[in-house]
Amino acid sequence: MGNKGNYILSLSQFTSWLGGIAEELGVELYPGFAGSSLLYSEDGHAVEGVRLNDVGIDRKGRPKDNFEPGMEFRAKLTLLAEGARGSLTKTAVRRFDLQKDSDPQTYGFGVKEVWRVDPSQHRPGEVVHTMGWPLDTHTYGGGWVYHMADGLVSLGLVIGLDYANPYLSPYRELQVSININAHELPLFLMPRQRMKHHPYFAKLLSGDSARIAYGARTLNEGGLQSVPKLHFPGGALIGCSAGFVNIAKIKGTHNAMKTGMLAAEAAFDALSADSSDPVDMSAYEKAFKESWVYSDLYEVRNLRPSFNTPLGIFGGIAYSGIDTLLLKGRTPWTFRNSRMTDAAHTHRASQCTPIDYPPPQPPLSTDLMTALTLTGTNHAEDQPPHLCVRTEEDDGVESAERRGEHVRVNVEEYAGLLGRACPAGVYEYVDDEDGSSGKDRWGGKKLVINAQVNSFPSHGIGR
Repeated sequence: MGNKGNYILSLSQFTSWLGGIAEELGVELYPGFAGSSLLYSEDGHAVEGVRLNDVGIDRKGRPKDNFEPGMEFRAKLTLLAEGARGSLTKTAVRRFDLQKDSDPQTYGFGVKEVWRVDPSQHRPGEVVHTMGWPLDTHTYGGGWVYHMADGLVSLGLVIGLDYANPYLSPYRELQVSININAHELPLFLMPRQRMKHHPYFAKLLSGDSARIAYGARTLNEGGLQSVPKLHFPGGALIGCSAGFVNIAKIKGTHNAMKTGMLAAEAAFDALSADSSDPVDMSAYEKAFKESWVYSDLYEVRNLRPSFNTPLGIFGGIAYSGIDTLLLKGRTPWTFRNSRMTDAAHTHRASQCTPIDYPPPQPPLSTDLMTALTLTGTNHAEDQPPHLCVRTEEDDGVESAERRGEHVRVNVEEYAGLLGRACPAGVYEYVDDEDGSSGKDRWGGKKLVINAQVNSFPSHGIGR
């Protein structure tokens, strides 16, 4: 967790700067276009490029006046760098069975804000990490505060998606408080406030302070045990598409960049070979295992799984302290991540107590819709959702029956979990006001996907 000598910067500004350098070197960038599907060889055994999404389509899939079909980019080599759980990466992992020798990937939600704080509270370069609180003792998570330049502070909360209580809301854990003056209580009697209403944060954000940005992102948390096979015929996974985040340090940018460099070197050699066969990127996998990225992940491989015991956060902290300070990862054992997915850890609503989140208290905390005005998104109201309800066996096709079953399970068994879990309000289970009995709804409820707010930016802060 040492941060001496590190730099705190805006990751979005950093990547924009790098993009300009890449264009000067002749790289073609296509911002605003998403890859919708992979292209394959005639025999289907190798990737041969990417097809971009169609643009100029309304929410019902009808072409508008500005319609343009998605372009196809065919290439000898395709490197996937989509971040955590990208759609093309999921397709490649399934098609080429890249996860078969690895543990299932696990994830976390990071909910974050950027504030311009009162000059009296700004300490450039200061880094603060928190652990556990405001979460309960069996929910993995923690927060951060990074004091950047120009009076800016990034703060946020990361919650492991293997949390049990479906009533938990990551956004509201960051925002709201109980209605009690905790400043008058000793720490050991302090009630379970939500993050920003702790006296430390309330003081930091007091005075002439203003929130200027809000965002969220998904993180890979599985570590080395969940890194899949990195290459497939005609391509490879790099960066967070493969899951190189050092979750103990809450750092991943350095590993993502280095694996991109390793893949580039391997790609140059592979493309230089005179062969008509699909490009083989196995040299990249070998280079990764011989690099400092592998060593970085190996040293902390047991820390995140150590929290998955009946001792909860206390057992994890005890083991992690010993492993980090004394053992340095030099142990003959490797803890496996659970063979269960994060979703499988979620309890039924009937087994859990609802969490009573009081109303927000502006300006320190606000409702979600107010926060979304600070995301900088600009989506058309009638754009089609790129999200659909399916299983891995559905091959990307959504059926009314599948959607209706989704509504039944989420509403009946999990009390509409996605409506609380999503930090952008993308998913809503609303009353079926027209009273129809279509197969895509259940029990008077239907699923609404608010495409105009999904894919909102993370305002990433890198170190």
